[in-house]
Amino acid sequence: MGPKKYSSYAEIERDLEILKLEKDINYQKLVLSFQKTKESITPQNIAGGIISSYRDYLSKSYPKIIQGIIPLIINWFINKKRGS
Repeated sequence: MGPKKYSSYAEIERDLEILKLEKDINYQKLVLSFQKTKESITPQNIAGGIISSYRDYLSKSYPKIIQGIIPLIINWFINKKRGS
């Protein structure tokens, strides 16, 4: 897209005003986003995020943990019966 051709100063002023408003809108969006991020970074939210991450990880790995522990428990009972 080539450079825009203006036929009057009024058109230039109108486009400059539009660009200024767009800049102001984008700045306010950035400020709002920063405020929301700042509010979401609290010790409670951080701790909650960590706990939920571990909960998700453990719930996905729970079957693997059980599969690894069951043979150990069975061997312990077998060795206990033998008196070792």
